[in-house]
Amino acid sequence: MILDVRGLSVRFGAVPAVNDLSFTLARGETLAVVGESGSGKSVTSLALMRLLPRGTAVTGSALLDGQDLLALPEAEMRRLRGGAIAMVFQEPMTSLNPTTAVGAQVAEAVRLHRGMDAPAAREEAARLLDLVGIPAARQRLDDYPHHLSGGMRQRVMIAMALAGDPQVLIADEPTTALDVTIQAQILDLLKRLQQSTGMAMVFITHNLGVVAEVADRVLVMCGGRAVEQAPLRPLFRQPLMPYTAGLLRSVPRMELAGQRRGPLPAIPGNVPDPRAMPPGCVFHPRCAHHQPGRCDAQAPVLEPAGEARAVRCLRWKELAA
Repeated sequence: MILDVRGLSVRFGAVPAVNDLSFTLARGETLAVVGESGSGKSVTSLALMRLLPRGTAVTGSALLDGQDLLALPEAEMRRLRGGAIAMVFQEPMTSLNPTTAVGAQVAEAVRLHRGMDAPAAREEAARLLDLVGIPAARQRLDDYPHHLSGGMRQRVMIAMALAGDPQVLIADEPTTALDVTIQAQILDLLKRLQQSTGMAMVFITHNLGVVAEVADRVLVMCGGRAVEQAPLRPLFRQPLMPYTAGLLRSVPRMELAGQRRGPLPAIPGNVPDPRAMPPGCVFHPRCAHHQPGRCDAQAPVLEPAGEARAVRCLRWKELAA
C-alpha cells in the first residue's frame, strides 16, 4: 500500500467540503474518484497536496509510504510535493506560467527535485517532453504555452508532474477541456507511463466513460462523502448506491446511437449546498428510492457490501435484491 487516507475532512470556516473520507491506493493501481461538480473531488486532491488556502481546517491522516502528508512541516512537504506525490491540474492554460518557456518550466521541476544543474535539467526536460509525445521536443523547449494546443499543454503538465519521478500521480480531470481524439491520446499516454514507471494514480473525473478506460477501482463521492467504493467491473455491472446508478444511466451509449429513446436520463435536482446539507442521506432529496421518515431521518454509514466493496445507503440490500 503506497497511500492510506483515513478520516479526511476539510472545512472552509463553518462550511464542510469533505467529510470523513477514507481510501487506500496500492502501488501501480489506478483509483478513479468520480462525482458531480461540487462533490468534493478536487478539494480532496488539493488537501492531499497541501495546496488549500491558509486557514482551511483539514483533519485526518494521509500516509504516503508511512509519512503523514497532513502532519509534515511545510519544508518537508515542499520536498515531497512534485517529487514523491505529483499532480496534473485540470486546466493547463491557467496552471502553466504564460511568461516562461515550457522547457524552462519543466527544467525547473527537474532541478528542484533531482538536483541537476541547468544544462542537465534542460536535457532532461527535452527527454520528458519527448516521453509524453510532443513532436520535435527539443525544438519546443523555447516555446511558450500560448504557442501550443490544449493537448500539447496538457502533455507539458504531465511532463512536469513526471519530473520528480513520483510514486503517486493525482490527475484532476486532465481530459475535460480536450476533444475526444486528444482525450483518448492523453488517457493512453497516462496508462503507458504508469506501466513503464509503476506509479500509482488517483484519477479524478465526472466522466464514467473515462473511468472505464483507466480505473482498477472506483470511489464515488456525493456531498463531500464517499457513497460507494468498488472494483471497476462489479461497480459497472451492479451499482449498489442509487446515486452511482444515476451517474451510469447518464452516460451516452454507442449501441443506442440513432435510436429514438427520448432525452438522456439525468439525475434530478441540484448538488446539495454544503452550507445547508439535507438531513439523513445527502442524496435523498434527489433519489427515486428514498423512503420518507427513514432516508431523510437517519444518516447512513459506509458499510461493507461484499468483497472489496462498500456503500452508503440504508436500502442497498433490498434494492440489490
